Amino acid sequence: MAQPASLFEVKCPCCGSTLQIDPETEAVIQHREPEKKPVIEDLHAAVQQLKGEAERRNQVFEKSFASHLSGEKVREKKFEELLKQAKEDKSGAPPKRPFDLD
Repeated sequence: MAQPASLFEVKCPCCGSTLQIDPETEAVIQHREPEKKPVIEDLHAAVQQLKGEAERRNQVFEKSFASHLSGEKVREKKFEELLKQAKEDKSGAPPKRPFDLD
């Protein structure tokens, strides 16, 4: 009687699993999935990181909101200054409009 052929191992390029195949029957004898690291190694550290991100988002929002509110005051002051300059400028007639040039 012939000695049974030894199994050979093949590593799947897609998922990384190891397959043991019998060459005589061409069947998969054993399938081993690769060991996966846990998604979250330390749950306490992950919770602290999420809390820190929430605080950072809140700070960015507050800063954006404050700049939005102060932006209106800045635009108002710029408008008043330009209006004052326009009233003080007595250089003559107003500038020509583009459709007056035709």
